[in-house]
Amino acid sequence: MRLFAFLPVLCFAVTAPVVAQIPKDHVPQMQSVEPKSGKIGSVLRVTGVDLGKTKIDSVYLTDNTLDMMVKVLDQTDGTIQFRIPPSVKPGKLQLLVKTTGKEPVLLEQPVYITVEEEKDTAAQVASAAH
Repeated sequence: MRLFAFLPVLCFAVTAPVVAQIPKDHVPQMQSVEPKSGKIGSVLRVTGVDLGKTKIDSVYLTDNTLDMMVKVLDQTDGTIQFRIPPSVKPGKLQLLVKTTGKEPVLLEQPVYITVEEEKDTAAQVASAAH
């Protein structure tokens, strides 16, 4: 019976150091992305707070299995502009950032994009020939 009373305290003690690593007033947070979808090579613009180079080291797209780094074209405290990389598979992907500092942390962002499928050029050529 005493074990059940102690278990929540133990769980909090294990998770507290992880939460304490990043001060809440300095957590980068993406709020929106425009456009919300694009093809490989498309340029998207994210808006949010604390997105500058002093807070964010790198940006990734993730399907929660594989994280793919994106090429950041422009980065300010309020925006990040990036290009969808060629290695990305079509589908819904979440944005993820790696913070700067001595102990960088990967932070999932509440922002998603949809990578559209490239049209099959072989099928286009075949249909044009008929």
